Amino acid sequence: MLDMKFVRENVDLVKRAATDKRIACDVDRLVEVDRQRRELQLQLDALRERVKEDGQRVGLLRNPRSDWYKRAIAEGRTDADIKSEADRVQAELGELKPKIKQLEESEGPILAEFEQLMLTVPQPADPEVPVGKDETENVELRRVGHVRRFEFEPKDHVALGTALGIIDLERGVKLAGSRNYLLKGDGALLHQAVLRLAQDMMVARGFVPMTVPVLVKEEVMYGTGYFPSGRDQAYLCERDAMSLVGTAEVPLTAYYSDEILRDADLPIKFCALSTCFRREAGAAGKDTYGLYRIHLFDKVEQVIVCRNDTAESKRFHAEIVQNAEDVLQALGLPYRVVNVCTGDLGMGQVQKFDIETWMPSRNGYGETHSASRFYEFQARRLKMRYRDGAKRVHYCHTLNNTVIASPRILIPILELCQNADGSVTIPVPLRPYLGGRERIEKQ
Repeated sequence: MLDMKFVRENVDLVKRAATDKRIACDVDRLVEVDRQRRELQLQLDALRERVKEDGQRVGLLRNPRSDWYKRAIAEGRTDADIKSEADRVQAELGELKPKIKQLEESEGPILAEFEQLMLTVPQPADPEVPVGKDETENVELRRVGHVRRFEFEPKDHVALGTALGIIDLERGVKLAGSRNYLLKGDGALLHQAVLRLAQDMMVARGFVPMTVPVLVKEEVMYGTGYFPSGRDQAYLCERDAMSLVGTAEVPLTAYYSDEILRDADLPIKFCALSTCFRREAGAAGKDTYGLYRIHLFDKVEQVIVCRNDTAESKRFHAEIVQNAEDVLQALGLPYRVVNVCTGDLGMGQVQKFDIETWMPSRNGYGETHSASRFYEFQARRLKMRYRDGAKRVHYCHTLNNTVIASPRILIPILELCQNADGSVTIPVPLRPYLGGRERIEKQ
């Protein structure tokens, strides 16, 4: 959420942000509703202050023991004069209260509309972000690693996994519908190994490991910016006003909501391994084959909460991207990093870098990581602040990135590490998690 003062002072910038991000936001209506809201607030504040002052005055006028009453008598005023004035002020008070009630009733719908409109206001993108309509206009920054050239006809991950008995899509669909799967035997072990490797690497870098709830209150989804715009992507437990999360970013980022931290507490670095749920609404007919676009998966997420400092946020953004790159490099997977364009950014993201890993079956790079910088957008919604050394209170900055997400990452691992005989060579860093074995072979 943006500061409304910022919106008022930068109307054209906010309008441009909405256009560039392809987000529906009626900025002019917001500014008008804000004007009405502030005008009503001024009227109410003035009337409430008058009620307070006049109430105190009536109390003094009707208390013969008060110093004010005694001074009035000493100045020659009679009891009848003082009583008459008290009755007059009391009558005026009686006229003010209905006016206040009327204004409060008018204020309710205006505040409700204001709050709804504020939830639609996008964060302007960083000047370094390319303007573009969608992911096709993201800008490649670098490529790392070499794409493997096969001396045999390679299989895709589904054919490999099915033949090895480690992936079962058919029964996954039978049990849970489309975009579902089962991992068996070494498939499940490989999946868990990847997650453990990523988590262990993050813990070694000082990130605090967390086990977090994946079913959260809806206000947490609003607070992190996933509602209202992303509501159709979430699995809702409407009877309980709860939602399954699509990423551990949600509970990790909201951990300190409605709290004021100490400057000395920052930065805070978390990582969490959790199951993630996504409806993939609007993806009908897109990426329906295999493990690429599925309804649930497991992910190690990294989140940083830091001071309200742009330069510091940018440094941490580079750090979390490097963390993910280091995992891919350890696994020996070729990838590229792209600067995501405005049309592919979310509402609260200032800048996002995607990491895309080479997948032979797609004959191209597929997204496996997203690293986002939010500045104070999420913290404002979550009321997450810190007090600096001068006792001033500021909103925190937040950042997050995937460390690894599986089973999507199993696509390049299986396809790039396959052998002509149908076996798969296990990347060296994963072998300790699979009993030291070097290959996955059909049992």
